[in-house]
Amino acid sequence: MLQELADAIISCKKDTVLAVVEKAKGELEPSEIIEKGLAAGMNEVGVRFERGKLFLPHVMMAADAMAAGVAALKDLMPEGASGSKLGVIVNGTVEGDVHDIGKAIVSTMLQSAGFEVYDIGRDVPIRNFIEKAKEVNADMIGISALMTTTLQGQKGVIELLKEEGLRDRVKVMVGGAPATQAWADKIGADCYAENASEAVAKAKELLA
Repeated sequence: MLQELADAIISCKKDTVLAVVEKAKGELEPSEIIEKGLAAGMNEVGVRFERGKLFLPHVMMAADAMAAGVAALKDLMPEGASGSKLGVIVNGTVEGDVHDIGKAIVSTMLQSAGFEVYDIGRDVPIRNFIEKAKEVNADMIGISALMTTTLQGQKGVIELLKEEGLRDRVKVMVGGAPATQAWADKIGADCYAENASEAVAKAKELLA
């Protein structure tokens, strides 16, 4: 069933995804459907995109299909996942970096776990992270960087938070292929997450 869910996402067809999600509802927990089925499929879409086997329109369709699949599970989510929000998170990929898939999966998973998420996209200037955090009164900022050359942007967001006097109030989570726990410690981030499931666990730990 999990493979079927993943394959439905890889097909990039919303109707197929919704049909399989409907079938999976009777057999699996919503969190399992999302994490081990839909997100696994989305990860595979990301891999194929990086290898040039799929193109951006496919990725956008797959992300759209995943969002629809998650929305179809909303009613089955445990209390808190749809009622009171666990916290407000601004999530984005730093300036100079156009990678979007991993960050989009993290946003979707955080949302389905009960956080209010504002995904500000990719190639986001440092200042925009801060402005958005102020605008929505964020509890946490998630910063993704997928290239070693853009890692410094994560550090820049933390420095600007300090300058604005917001660092004590806003937690910072970093992620992306070149990021590590050691890097997070070095720049003073509150946590590092290797994947979407870990991002949800760490966010709950820090905010819930």
